[in-house]
Amino acid sequence: MLVLLALAGGFSTIGHAQAVTNLVVWDTGSRLGSFADAQKRVGWQAVPSNLFTLEADPLKAASDPGYYGREYAFKGDAVVETRSGFAVFSAALGRVAVFAREWQPAPVGAGLGRKVVELVPLAGNTPATGIQHYDLVRNADDSAALQVTFAAGATNATATFVFDRSAVVEIQPGANFNRVRLEGPVEYGILPSFVGDDLIYGDGVDWSGGTLYVPAENAFLGLLPGENAELVMTWPPGQQQMRLGRGHYPSGKQLIIAIDFDSAGQSFYLALLCAPGIWHREVLSATYLEKDVKSAWRRPFPARWKTQLTEETVRTTYAFRASKGNIWRGVAGSYDYPVWFDGDDAFFHLSKKVPPKGESIVYCLEGDNTPAGIVTPVDLMKATLGRAACAPILDLAGRKLRTHHRRGGDGVHRACTCGCTEAIQVFFEAGQETAKKTDVAGALDDMVFFVHCHVARIEEYRRFAEAMIAYLQAQASAAPELKSHLEGLEQIAQQIPQEIGVQKDNMKTLGYADELTAQTLALTGQASTNNLSAYMDLLKAWRGMGGAQDYVVAQCHVLTRKLAQQAGYACVDQPKAAAVATEVRARCRQCLRNPDGYEIWPDY
Repeated sequence: MLVLLALAGGFSTIGHAQAVTNLVVWDTGSRLGSFADAQKRVGWQAVPSNLFTLEADPLKAASDPGYYGREYAFKGDAVVETRSGFAVFSAALGRVAVFAREWQPAPVGAGLGRKVVELVPLAGNTPATGIQHYDLVRNADDSAALQVTFAAGATNATATFVFDRSAVVEIQPGANFNRVRLEGPVEYGILPSFVGDDLIYGDGVDWSGGTLYVPAENAFLGLLPGENAELVMTWPPGQQQMRLGRGHYPSGKQLIIAIDFDSAGQSFYLALLCAPGIWHREVLSATYLEKDVKSAWRRPFPARWKTQLTEETVRTTYAFRASKGNIWRGVAGSYDYPVWFDGDDAFFHLSKKVPPKGESIVYCLEGDNTPAGIVTPVDLMKATLGRAACAPILDLAGRKLRTHHRRGGDGVHRACTCGCTEAIQVFFEAGQETAKKTDVAGALDDMVFFVHCHVARIEEYRRFAEAMIAYLQAQASAAPELKSHLEGLEQIAQQIPQEIGVQKDNMKTLGYADELTAQTLALTGQASTNNLSAYMDLLKAWRGMGGAQDYVVAQCHVLTRKLAQQAGYACVDQPKAAAVATEVRARCRQCLRNPDGYEIWPDY
């Protein structure tokens, strides 16, 4: 099943009193010379659901088996109208154009609305040149199916388009219908990654050629010109391939103008979502530095809106928070969280650690207190791929932070070395270390548990990097033409064990933590005026060890995310590199699952 959800992006306005509520199959009466001709709707006739009504005596025909099996013969081209748009087939062009009424459904009889995309089968690199035959398989108020035979080079390509009241078009590929081209302007292309950072292809990507080879990872979000619509593609796991074509839009701006998709014999799904301000481009200038800046964009509805900014030197995903605040990061340290909402108003606060660099692309993939009736890209993924298939892609379990709290369920939090030593310090400063010996011991156990969690997580990164380096070296041997590209990725992976090695002496060992525990407990055995001074020396040792571990675990996380991003961006001019990038990114995502709070915030 190859599914076009191209007309499924309806919002509350979709219930317009004059909008079509049932499916209508139209016969244009004569072949369309261009899709512009379709806007006139001259001579169109609705194809009746019951073909017996075309007989001279419908009742007699319905009772006579001799009339059964009648097929409808289109005099012109086929058009299927749903409640939010049209799918227009052109025999002369060998294409299907999707028109959308966007968020304001037009009255019946008005024009078709905005042409969003044209779909054309490809035989190699040759587009289909025509449509040879339409076969109306089903035509009812709630569903319709149209089998279409395209002329594609020396062969024919067949697919069945199935519609229903949800405004979903299902395209079942038949013989030779594996590769298609979607033509239409896209300002930015996004490959979502629900663990880690999304890939955003646009002005900021080094794109020297006319074709961009990108990893095919189950979903693609195309942000359309005008910031009021976006195209959503989804597909199940498989051997699919995707290429983006660049060209000049009439405005002169270079955009993505074509998406070539090899379905590898499997289904894929396409959707159009429309709403004023459904995405936004914010140009970041020096005037944004160290001040609160209110954006001209306001969110059109509640959802999990996010953007990417540059933290230090790495693109980092930031979800818009509900209010302004400060955060601490293992590598970057403390800074003002850069994006938030005040009501529906969006604010930016950029700094030297997250500088105003380039642009911020704001969009949402999934809901967050989103009103019923508003559809998000993740909603479409679930509707097209099914919940079972979506579960490993969305990976809700992998987006949950791992705990480093031994007694988190009892309300004991901030078990880090700085937090626990601070809590213990209070007892020593009050001269209560002997009376509070049990509390001190509990805090020490919490701290040791925390250290064990950090050490185990760092070891995960070490094993990941070791396996990744071996994989990249093997790929370089198997594909020498990719050697330079793969060496660049390997250099990033090599930084993980290097960081661990550099900080090894500062991170100490688990045995060292046990020694500090014993020395700290010994101070609680007998009151002494020297206990506080002795403890403060131990505090520095605890924090020196913990701080080094905090830094390494955060830096390993940053490097793994950087590796995943570089794999996706550096493959764009090499078809074989895109397949390697898919594997590299999959391994990165597996390692990034369930990060520690010292690596990243919840849910990336």
